[in-house]
Formats: sequence, structure tokens, C-alpha cells
Amino acid sequence: MYDVNYTAVFKAENRSELINSSLPKIPCREGYVFSRDEPFHTASMEFGWVCDNDYYATYAQVIFFLGSVMGCLFYGHFADHCGRLAALVSSCSLALFGSLFTAFSNSFLTFAITRFLVGASFDTCFTMIYILVLEYVGPTYRTFVGNMSLAVFYSPCTMLIPWMALYLGDWRTFAFVGALPIGIALCAYCFLPESARWLVSVGKIDQAIVLLQSVAQRNKRIVSNALWKKFREGCEQFYKEEFEGRSFTVFSIFKRIRLARYMLLMIFIWMSISLIYDGHVRAASVLDKENVFVVFTIACATEVPGDLLVILTLDRFGRRWCAFAYTTLSGIFSLLAANLSNSHYILAAALSGRFFANVCYNIGLQWAAEVLPTVVRAQGVAFIHTMGFVAMLLSPPVIYLSHLSLSLMLNTLGGLGIIGGILALFLPETLHHDLPQTLSEGDHFGKDQRIWHFPCCGPGAKSQSRTKRLWHEGSSLRTISRDEFRSKKLHRVAVVKTRNLARSSYATALIGQVHSVASNGTEVLERVQNLTISDRWRRTS
Repeated sequence: MYDVNYTAVFKAENRSELINSSLPKIPCREGYVFSRDEPFHTASMEFGWVCDNDYYATYAQVIFFLGSVMGCLFYGHFADHCGRLAALVSSCSLALFGSLFTAFSNSFLTFAITRFLVGASFDTCFTMIYILVLEYVGPTYRTFVGNMSLAVFYSPCTMLIPWMALYLGDWRTFAFVGALPIGIALCAYCFLPESARWLVSVGKIDQAIVLLQSVAQRNKRIVSNALWKKFREGCEQFYKEEFEGRSFTVFSIFKRIRLARYMLLMIFIWMSISLIYDGHVRAASVLDKENVFVVFTIACATEVPGDLLVILTLDRFGRRWCAFAYTTLSGIFSLLAANLSNSHYILAAALSGRFFANVCYNIGLQWAAEVLPTVVRAQGVAFIHTMGFVAMLLSPPVIYLSHLSLSLMLNTLGGLGIIGGILALFLPETLHHDLPQTLSEGDHFGKDQRIWHFPCCGPGAKSQSRTKRLWHEGSSLRTISRDEFRSKKLHRVAVVKTRNLARSSYATALIGQVHSVASNGTEVLERVQNLTISDRWRRTS
């Protein structure tokens, strides 16, 4: 407000002579009056977070992202040790609690605390069910399942959010109503199965078999008892040789050079994608300030064709080149918008950049979960998402650049898109590959790939036929890292390389090999013991 005598101004006959823009200004002493024409009553209006207090709104957003950082770190560790389903239900409970109490906050302190709780839980509500589904479906269906759910549910709901806020008209009612759908997710504990991969990794093999049997029954598939027996024995050997007494953390990833390099690349790529995505989401408020609701809805509508584009191209051209192409295109359209003069063309180019940002964001979600091994998948994905939230803390300052120059903001987003696209070429291709289970498998994943590897027209265009492994070959038979547990049975295996060895000696050595790997009373050992010496020699030669 102007620092003048308002009583004198009120009584003056010519008020314009006493008030002009050159007068000194002071903080408002009598509070604030907001326009009744505003369609939505915000928390900033109710608490007076304007003028000298406008930093409270920024602080609230920063506290929300700080909660996201803490929540991702905690729930990633929690999910890998207590289960995906437990992490999903507990995070949804926390989100429901925080959202409901946000509607009853009466000060900045209570508002900040409730937003911290929501921030700590909201990303886990999504990533846990995403990981759970990916660990159940095969490589053929990973892209379809992961992205069709976004196209059917996420995209339409984000388009409805601004109009729901406009209809409700008040931020408290909006927070309360928006929290109710989260309560539906709490019913997941009664209907969703725990991840069978995770159950095997922690030694709960009987529970995993019961779940898989129910899946087979639901899909009307008949699995023989002999196959279930082989599966159980293989899982027992797998757990005994690799995981018994072990506790993996996200820092285990950085103990292996190749896996650490993949992790660092995914962190940098995800940070750039997250900043681009969140920057384009917030850019809707500055690209057309008079039609914020409409622009935001159009920007969210680009999610639907983006998800469909991922489904159509990701399993044909692979993750690497799709991520490179779409992230780079997002950067190119952002740079194009920064150098245009017509406001309509700027808006169209910026929305195109948002479209490709949606696509590369969805690819990044799936790609990280496929590259990281099962034992650290939840922790690794959570850590990558945590760094993404750290990058999102920079999105408000990036959008603030629009006050200086709109082209400066768009050039920043465009440059990040180009850098992120180039870095994507240095990650391994996961198309037609099984998810790695152990840290050793993760460290060797993609070792035989080259930077020009293109699944569409070169090696990898079709599923590679893998050498069939016997059920008793645990992952330790492929373990080369000294940091992982090695079975003592490996030191008792007799390896015979000379061709001049007598047949009887060779057969004896062969039986010694089988005894050292197969447990007593198992089907494979019984079959070998029933063979004659000549049969053994003929089969092995």
C-alpha cells in the first residue's frame, strides 16, 4: 500500500493529486481484499500468502518435495524387506491421512506438516503397484500393462482435476474430496497378491508357489506336480546360494562398476526428464495466464496419445532409441518455442514439447524397473525417483525465469531434453530380455550390447533363444563377484577336460559332478544313478 494519509485522501476533493505511482510503499496494515470474481478460493487467499508473505506458498511446495525425498528413501527400503503390498497399503494410508487433515489445517505449520506427509507417500502409491505388476507379467506384456493403465486412468483424471477444483470452488473441499479415491487403494490388500519374485528372493517359496498356483488356476493352465517340484527345488537352491543371511541395500548397486554406471546414468536421465516434465506442467500457468484451466487440460490431454505411442513403439524400436528420440524431440520443440514470436505458435510448440515429455517420462518409469535386479529393484527405483524430486525442486526457479524472459525458460528445458536424450544411448536395451534377479546378473546385463544396437533391424529384433538351464543351476553358478555368496559345493565339482580320460573314470567324475550339485533324493540324481556306464558315456560324448 502507498504510505500516505488515507484520511486526507478520502476527504480531498481531487484524490488523484494525492496518489501517484511515485509514492513510497509499505506492507499492507489492514489485511487484504480479494476479487469476488475469482472462481477458486485458494489457501494463499485464506492465509494471506501474498505480497511480503508470498514465500509461504513456495515453502509449502518445497516441503512437499522434501517429504517425497524422505518417503522414497524409506519406502524403497521398506518394500524390499517387507514386501511390495505392505508398502503400497501403508503409503496409501499415509496419503489418505495427510490429505484429509490438509483440509482441516488452520495455519502454515499444520498445512506444511500435512503436505509433508502427502509428499512422503504419493509417489510410493504409484511406484509400488507399478513394480508389483511388472514383476508378474512377462517381457511381452510389460509395456502394454504399464502404459495402458496410465492412458485409461491417469490421463483422464488429470484432465478432470482443474474442472473439479473449479466446480468445488474451495481448496478445503477440493483436498477432502480428492483424498477419498485413495481409500479405495486400501482394499488392495484383500485382492492383490504379493510379488512372487519378492517372496522367492526372501525365502518364502511356499507362499510364492501358492500364489502362482492360484494364477495358473485363474488362467486355466495345467501345471504338473513334477514341474512344481522342480520349481521348488530350484528356488531353494537359488535362495540358499545367493540370499541366505544377506541384506542388500541401494549401496550394493554401487559396488559393481557396470551396474553403478547404469545407476548413475539413470539418475541423471531421470533428473532431466523429471525437471522437463514438471517444468512443462507448471509452464501452463505462464504460457496463457488468461486461460490457465483450458491450457492445463489440453496439456494433460497429451498424456493419452503419448501413452498409446509408447505402447505402439516401445516394443518395436526398443527402450534406448525411443528414449533418445522422444527426449530429444521434447528438447527440440522447447527450443523452437523459445525462438518464435507468435504467441499461438509458442503455445503449440510448447504443448508439443509437453507431449514428448510425457512419452519419455513413461519410458523412464518402466526402463529403470527393468534394468535394476530384483533384490534392489524397489530401493533403486525409489532412489532414482528421489533424485527426480530433488530435480523438481528446481522447476519453480526455472518457471520463474519466465518473468525475465519466456525464451530463457524454454531454452533451459530444451537444453535439458537434448542432454537427456544423448545420455539414454549409453544404457542397456531391455527389450526381449528377462528382468535380472541378482546383482551379478544386473552387472552383466547388456554387456554384449553396442551403442548402435537397434532391435528393430539388427540383432535383438526377436527374442533370443537362451540356453536351457537345469532346474538345479542356482545363480551362484554364474556368480563371479567376490562380494556375493558362493556355494561351497562349487569347490567339490570335478572338471575333466582331457579327452584321453578312460570312460569309467569319466563316468565316475560325472557322477561326482551331479552329486555335488543335486541334492540327495531328487529326481535328477535318481535318473543319473539309474544310467549305465555306457549310457553316461554316450550322452556326455
